[in-house]
Amino acid sequence: MAGPFPPDLHDVRHLKLKAGLLLLWALVSFVATYFARDLQSLVVGAWPLGYWIAAQGAVVVFIGIVVVYCWAMNRFERQDAERLLAAAPDQPAAADSARSDGLHG
Repeated sequence: MAGPFPPDLHDVRHLKLKAGLLLLWALVSFVATYFARDLQSLVVGAWPLGYWIAAQGAVVVFIGIVVVYCWAMNRFERQDAERLLAAAPDQPAAADSARSDGLHG
């Protein structure tokens, strides 16, 4: 049976990152597509520019959000591993466990 999430997943850094990315997703999904209707007079190919922004732009931004989240989480994990190693420099077991947990690069 699975237990509760580890406390580091509820770290303020993680919560701020998640909140910011979710806010960006909501703004792109709802606000940008709402105002894309005003761009109907501009035509790209056979479709109005508003269609491209609503249909394709939101997907591209979502993929960008996933990339930013992955990059930030890798950075957080490296910082945590460095902090763990700095807290116990004379204990090689801490370094080995950090590497085996996947916290190191």
